[in-house]
Amino acid sequence: MAILFLCSTVSAQENLPNYMTQKEVLQMPSYLQQFSNNLKNNQVAAPPSSRVRTMAEWEELQGILIGWTSYPAILREIVRAAKTQCRVYIVTNNQQSVINYLNSGNVDTINVSFVNTPFNSVWSRDYGPWSAYTNDVDTLVTIDWIYNRPRPDDDNVPVAIAGLLNTPLYQTTMSPYSLVHTGGNFMCDGFGTGFSSNLIVNENPSLTTSQIDTIMKQFMGIERYIKMPTLPYDGIHHIDMHMKLLNEETILMGQYPQGVADGPQIEANLLYVVNNFLSVFGTPYKVIRIPMPADNGAYPNTTGDYFTYTNSSFINNTIIVPTYNVSQDSTALRIYRDALPGYNVIGINSLQSIGALGALHCITKDLGTNDPLLISHQQLADTYDTINPYSVVAFIKHRSGIQSATLYYRTDTLQPYNAVPMTALTGMSDYFETYIPAQSGGTRVYYYIEAYSNTSKHQTRPMPAPLGYFYFDILQTTKINALDNPITISKIFPNPASAITCLPYSSHIGTMFQIKINDVTGKLVYESQNTSKSNGQNFAFFDVSNFKPGVYFVKFETNSSINIQKIIVK
Repeated sequence: MAILFLCSTVSAQENLPNYMTQKEVLQMPSYLQQFSNNLKNNQVAAPPSSRVRTMAEWEELQGILIGWTSYPAILREIVRAAKTQCRVYIVTNNQQSVINYLNSGNVDTINVSFVNTPFNSVWSRDYGPWSAYTNDVDTLVTIDWIYNRPRPDDDNVPVAIAGLLNTPLYQTTMSPYSLVHTGGNFMCDGFGTGFSSNLIVNENPSLTTSQIDTIMKQFMGIERYIKMPTLPYDGIHHIDMHMKLLNEETILMGQYPQGVADGPQIEANLLYVVNNFLSVFGTPYKVIRIPMPADNGAYPNTTGDYFTYTNSSFINNTIIVPTYNVSQDSTALRIYRDALPGYNVIGINSLQSIGALGALHCITKDLGTNDPLLISHQQLADTYDTINPYSVVAFIKHRSGIQSATLYYRTDTLQPYNAVPMTALTGMSDYFETYIPAQSGGTRVYYYIEAYSNTSKHQTRPMPAPLGYFYFDILQTTKINALDNPITISKIFPNPASAITCLPYSSHIGTMFQIKINDVTGKLVYESQNTSKSNGQNFAFFDVSNFKPGVYFVKFETNSSINIQKIIVK
């Protein structure tokens, strides 16, 4: 246990809801006016001088932050789950009272620090600091927005945490960088894609959408900022009430019964995202649906509380999920466990807080590690290929460089993993590759990636490996499959490539196809004309000599199928 005295002033904590009270609605204009004339805490309000990368929630944490005021029973369970994974920073002005309450529930204070600084409310997700890194993995920096509530002590908590963690602090508090924002309405993939509802636009009427995008790019490295219409019955318009990113390409989206409450707008928003944007891997987003349960038979449009399972929090190898003592709790926990093999999925009863429009994500804030070893990998897709080995490519980066990278795979969970070294790709900084041997149809392949830095920093992806893993299936070909898939695609060659590149394919019947190539940001860089070729073996060619070095995704699309392959241009 550590007790950190940052300020001796007594703060005015209240049981404030996540939404603004009527009094606060009246106070908000004058509260915002102060930022047009003065900087908070005399900090320099300018963006970092170098490019930054805001971390994703599933990356390594050194700690999580909570504000100890409302809902102590929930907070105690968060501490119980989190302290085994990282340090828990509890903002409080009465640490002995907190210690006593923790002890009464058999929770000790090992790996717990108490931060004595003024604060107003429990909603640390919304007012807390954001962790970002220069040069992807170098210096940890703290980003702080103007909180969208007139709660000045809450708004200053990121300053205290930046001082505690000894990180550079950058604040969007002064024109032309003034930005009002809230943590529950922002999530990112760790590689420059951000998501919010249009609340970000509505709460910054003096800024154009382009200006908002520029500020987010300069301060947080957000290159692509996806915004969706707000929901009619979500009074705070925070996307974490109905959506969560599980990894770089997977969206967990809440689902109401057809036509109920915010269901129609959620479905429209989801269609907008999947039809207009690709993941950072250049492939369509994967979507997992999870129920939005009823509150004793009522939904938010019929006086029910806003029960949601997407308001969960990653804490290294653990993810905590809100539950409500309803039958769908077990379904929700199973969905998380199926989607995130190996993670310790813990349900925490959130009935106390949900009436104030917040659950677990709303009252926790992640604090990134000082020494990240970043591993990003797109899980291999199911395949019919039983002949060629399966290429595994990963982006692996540490500020000291990578000493070794290893792929572990197996086809039987009762057998040990096989280790295969990964080698750096020539001309491709921070990319590593290896191959899994070809497998017979009907096989499921389980695998994970491990890396060590030159300073012996260790990391795996998925993080809970070897308990956690990626997997893909080798599908069995049948006559029905052949009719359903008239095109058989082989591997692109050469790969890596620098000039004319070939994609072999064979067709059982004549068919039309088109080739599209996207870069890692999802930008379309090449598009062929619709083409028809005769039956049998054929070859499609494209020229990458004018492409910038990097990773690209080649989509071979027919009326009935889509095949996507990764190509490296050197």
